[in-house]
Amino acid sequence: MTRASTTLATAPSQFPLFRLRSSCLILLLASCLLLAAPARASKLHLPPEATEGLRLLYSGDPDAANERFRKLQQEQPEHPLGYLLEVNARWWRLYCAALEIKWNLIDAWRRPRLREDDAYLALADKAVALAEAQLKQRESAEMHLYAGMGLLLKARLLGLRDERKATARTGVRGREHLLRALHLDPDLADAYTGLGLYNYYVDTLSAMAKLLRFFMGIPGGDKHEGVRQLQRAMTQGELTAVEARFYLAKNLRNYDQQYERAAGVLEPLVAEFPQNPLFHLLLADMNAKLNRKEKAAASFHAAEALTVRDATCPARLQQVLRAALAALHLP
Repeated sequence: MTRASTTLATAPSQFPLFRLRSSCLILLLASCLLLAAPARASKLHLPPEATEGLRLLYSGDPDAANERFRKLQQEQPEHPLGYLLEVNARWWRLYCAALEIKWNLIDAWRRPRLREDDAYLALADKAVALAEAQLKQRESAEMHLYAGMGLLLKARLLGLRDERKATARTGVRGREHLLRALHLDPDLADAYTGLGLYNYYVDTLSAMAKLLRFFMGIPGGDKHEGVRQLQRAMTQGELTAVEARFYLAKNLRNYDQQYERAAGVLEPLVAEFPQNPLFHLLLADMNAKLNRKEKAAASFHAAEALTVRDATCPARLQQVLRAALAALHLP
């Protein structure tokens, strides 16, 4: 595991913006659509298996969540939602297994291609194909949303593998579906998650990366508009409210160093899903940046004490936690 040369107890003094923002190009639309359980009447007519599974997933039990998602696939084999949800559950596992401390930040930055990626990409492709097949029969905002989500789930993994051109192409296709979804239904709040992240990431690129974006034909963005879109999604979204909140908090930490604001955005997730160690981990890192060492240590220990029901995540999580706790230099 890569360790940062600086400690986590303070904010990075010389943040490598060019390298980090170049990685934004890789993850341009990739870090977008992890799914969250809704707390309001569903415009999307979400079945019980979806809402129950999402609650289990964000509570740290992906195996139990996948039981619901696969039941949904069996009951509605031609509908993309069950497959999208399972891809998302797979992403949480991949994300946790790729965690490391780099540039004085805890996150999943980059890893090589692995055999298990094939199943992930196949599920994403299937979800997109099912949504686009339904769009050929009858256009709807819902199916454009699901097609866009499938493409962005695929782009997320391609970005983690540093496949820049494939990530950009797939992400732009996903963006087009989301824009069409909002054209048909401007109140479809979940579409704002992917678009908000797109606007945010593209506007934070360095001048050189923006030049590369221009030659690659990637549309421009507006960071302030992206923040507004993410805020709307995290308060009104049915599928992506948790995702919008998680990534808005992480981006405010990574790219704007707004640690106080980032912690305030993330704290409701820790309160709602106290069994999820990843939320504790991110909040602890923000408190470390604010030099709240005791508070950070408490969150790191809370994450350390939780049971993670996954084959690969616990070992990596413990590695990162040990390194992060040591960096606080507490007695």
